[in-house]
Amino acid sequence: MSVVIDYNKCDGPECAECVNACPMEVFEIQDNKVVVVREDECTFCMVCEDVCPAGAVKVKED
Repeated sequence: MSVVIDYNKCDGPECAECVNACPMEVFEIQDNKVVVVREDECTFCMVCEDVCPAGAVKVKED
């Protein structure tokens, strides 16, 4: 599984719902955008996907 961000949809730090909601702190804001920095810590709970109002975050099966 992997966490993918569609930057064409993501509102970045103006939203950051995924950053705030992730219980494993998988996301960070770097260079004014949300990035996946600790994917190996992800438990694939899908909270990031659920809270993203733009539908920019997807948890995908590899």
